[in-house]
Amino acid sequence: MKLLSFLRRLAVYAAGLSAVVLLTACERPFQDSVQHGYRGTGMVQVYNPRLLAVKTEANQVPVALPAAPGDGPKAAQAYKNVQVLGDLSVAQFNRLMVSMTAWVSPNDGGCVYCHNPANFAEDEKYTKVVARRMLQMTQYINSEWKPHVAETGVTCYTCHRGQPVPNAVWFTANHQPYGSNFMGDKAGQNEPARVVNLSSLPNDPFTPFLLGDLNIRVNGPTALPTGNRQSTKQAEWTYGLMSHMSESLGVNCTYCHNSRSFQSWENSPPQRATAWHGIRMARDLNKGYMEPLTATFPQHRKGELGDVAKVNCATCHQGAYKPLNGASMLKDFPELAAPSGKAAQVAAN
Repeated sequence: MKLLSFLRRLAVYAAGLSAVVLLTACERPFQDSVQHGYRGTGMVQVYNPRLLAVKTEANQVPVALPAAPGDGPKAAQAYKNVQVLGDLSVAQFNRLMVSMTAWVSPNDGGCVYCHNPANFAEDEKYTKVVARRMLQMTQYINSEWKPHVAETGVTCYTCHRGQPVPNAVWFTANHQPYGSNFMGDKAGQNEPARVVNLSSLPNDPFTPFLLGDLNIRVNGPTALPTGNRQSTKQAEWTYGLMSHMSESLGVNCTYCHNSRSFQSWENSPPQRATAWHGIRMARDLNKGYMEPLTATFPQHRKGELGDVAKVNCATCHQGAYKPLNGASMLKDFPELAAPSGKAAQVAAN
């Protein structure tokens, strides 16, 4: 009897231990879901309330400085070597510079992160050259990529969030970090890459699509491979990119796709068109603004293959379906909306 009682207690203990092990793999608390499509289509977004609260807090907009008067001398007249924003008044120019310091380098030297304190006009520091180009890029996004950013727009804070280097940037990854072997080019598969959530997908889903223009679609219009020669490996790169986009925006696949027919544009939500423009915007920015700065950046700011940091969806979104949850900072800083005067000529070059 004692042995039977002991075995029963042991079984109860084992069952309890198994339940604990199983529950540790589950998220807490229970998930919430929001339906945004027809019933029965699986068009729902699933959220963890605890994680959503953290993301909401991380996407708060900082308080803007009071608007500055536009009268008086222009910045280009009062200061030397003002190649961008020179058409602003001195007060407006200084307001934006103070705001940029808070957005980009509040704990990294402030103004001297980009400027030589003995001569603010010189371009000795690479950070100043890069910051000037990033201002031009911001104006370019807000004026030329409205199909993606609409009237909400972006500012330096959208990406930087108080950090000199945005938390989410990417470098070209080494496809063969441990050298080649009998398996050939693994395309970075089975590497512990966080950009694909530690899955067996390729460790660099960005270079083919956000720098190159590899065809993203993998579904063919017919049962046979006629007119669509996408390989399994190319499909894996696509899945890697889609996984990144889902994680970056904190959404499911059905935020952009109709689960009834993933490839059908006619049945897709409007967010899919916005994402289509976003992919092309990231590619445009990487090729037109980031890569040309390769010679400007020092070696310690480059990736393992010598390339510069580039943008992807997470650079702006950082876990939110819209950057900063859709709040616009551009209304408080209209000078970042579009280049004007001499700045427009500089941006064009």
